[in-house]
Amino acid sequence: MVAKASRPQPSCIASLEDLANLADYSFVHGLDCDPDARPDGEDHSPRQVRSGHYVPVTPTPIADPEYVAHGKTLFRDLGFRDSLAHAGDFIRMFSGDLASVPAPLRKAGWSCGYALSIFGNEYTRQCPFQTGNGYGDGRAISVLEAVILGRRWEMQLKGAGRTPYCRGADGRAVLRSSVREFLAQEHMHALGVPTSRSLSLYVSRTEKVDRPWYSYGSTSSEPNEIVSEPVAISTRVAPSFIRVGQLELFSRRVRTRTHSRALEELRQIVFHAIEREYSDVIDHGLEPEDKLIAFAHAFRNRLTSLVADWVRVGYCQGNFNSDNCAIGGFTLDYGPFGFCDSFDPYYQPWTGGGRHFSFLVQPIAAERNFQMFCSTLRPLLGTGTGHLTALDEIQDGFEAVMQARMERMWASKLGLDTFDPALFLELMRLMVETPVDYTIFFRELSEIPDDLEPLRKSFYSEALRPQDEQSPDVSASDHRWSEWLNQWKSRLGIETSTAVGASAPRSREAISARMKRVNPKYTLREWLVVPAYQRAAAGDYSLLREIQEVMTQPYAEQSRDVEDRYYRIKPLQYFHKGGISHYSCSS
Repeated sequence: MVAKASRPQPSCIASLEDLANLADYSFVHGLDCDPDARPDGEDHSPRQVRSGHYVPVTPTPIADPEYVAHGKTLFRDLGFRDSLAHAGDFIRMFSGDLASVPAPLRKAGWSCGYALSIFGNEYTRQCPFQTGNGYGDGRAISVLEAVILGRRWEMQLKGAGRTPYCRGADGRAVLRSSVREFLAQEHMHALGVPTSRSLSLYVSRTEKVDRPWYSYGSTSSEPNEIVSEPVAISTRVAPSFIRVGQLELFSRRVRTRTHSRALEELRQIVFHAIEREYSDVIDHGLEPEDKLIAFAHAFRNRLTSLVADWVRVGYCQGNFNSDNCAIGGFTLDYGPFGFCDSFDPYYQPWTGGGRHFSFLVQPIAAERNFQMFCSTLRPLLGTGTGHLTALDEIQDGFEAVMQARMERMWASKLGLDTFDPALFLELMRLMVETPVDYTIFFRELSEIPDDLEPLRKSFYSEALRPQDEQSPDVSASDHRWSEWLNQWKSRLGIETSTAVGASAPRSREAISARMKRVNPKYTLREWLVVPAYQRAAAGDYSLLREIQEVMTQPYAEQSRDVEDRYYRIKPLQYFHKGGISHYSCSS
């Protein structure tokens, strides 16, 4: 949605009053409030929410908030002055205290419900009421919608206390998980991957909560001790926070005839999502049914592109349920995510995720979410066969579009104009057998080495091989690697070759530069983040801020000191360690 704010934007947003003048609450003004909600937002106990698009909720401020960090890149993008993040009234608002915000800012935020489907299977019994009416924003409260520089943004506090969807939890986020999400969102943006963004991060100097986590050196699958951790509130920013699971909830209510306005509420949320997320690509003059078909087509394009980007940079969402799938086609909800170190097609950072949400299975998980999305549109298409047939064709075509996106992505990582299946499959076999560090391997390959030696910087083979395992035939492995390298360079057209499918000779420098634009040098490795949040818990934010600077320049050749510290394979002692190599969803 690109509606203009009623008042002109100053050249630089230097105060909370400047930001308040840009407020424009389309969600709460245009959609239905839960009829059982309290208008004052004092609604903090778990309960069933049976209708309406949102519940007014006042955030619970954290005690004695202290500045930790702000999204410097996002501040520049929005025209915010950096000093704003340190201003007292800004800190109060974005640490959960809305009591004194200037008009026209609202003194209550809002939270939303959604349905839960896991890998295309609908669940309701995990809800405390066993009805599915208790799922939703358990610790997320949106506090502002504003049109800034012609674009609509929603700002949402994470860790701002209990909502009706908290299911008995305390609604708090700890500093550890908040640091991870804060760093990851701006890193992903710098990687060129669509994502929610990080505005600010504040921690309480006095308030702590108990959480299950891993003891030092634990190799346990699940947390094995209770630790007391500082609470924090991070603010994430996106065009909207509407998820596939949200549309599912309203579609399910139509299917089960929950109430008389179910179909109208579904229609409202779907067309609101189109206006918020796709107004720039869907013609406003289309008939409603044609808009829905255009919506499905546009979302398929964004979702397939997003997942291909995830794989390109080595990212695994870990828990790609429909409620974690943003309808805008960007990355949302950084819970059990991770970046692949040692390459494994089934890499999965979350102990509860299984193979169905693992690294190279993410395209299939996305397809299951897209199927659930398509099911939400069907009640709005009536009984006419034309539009339903068109929707079926878009849904059935997902796999082919996803495959094409993946092949283009792999070709770009290898510097090729077209995908070479045989070359790619042999590379996958070699990367698993050796194995290699995913990020470092492709970055070193981007240098287009003359021989195998530079690629050894990415090899984990010696470090990961058990001591009692018979050593493999290194010479045979090296021969296969060298043979693959020569075939690859022949396909690039760098070496003079008469091989079938070889490209015309091209500049090594041009190919290398192109590969480096899609193969990052730095990714957010968990073993680097752990000491940052540990030091932050003790009040030292310097390492966190250093990582923020490094990870918002992931493709750049940075200083030698940065390279020595951040461009290296995962140390052996961190493999199989809880909270580093794997973690529970509570992370």
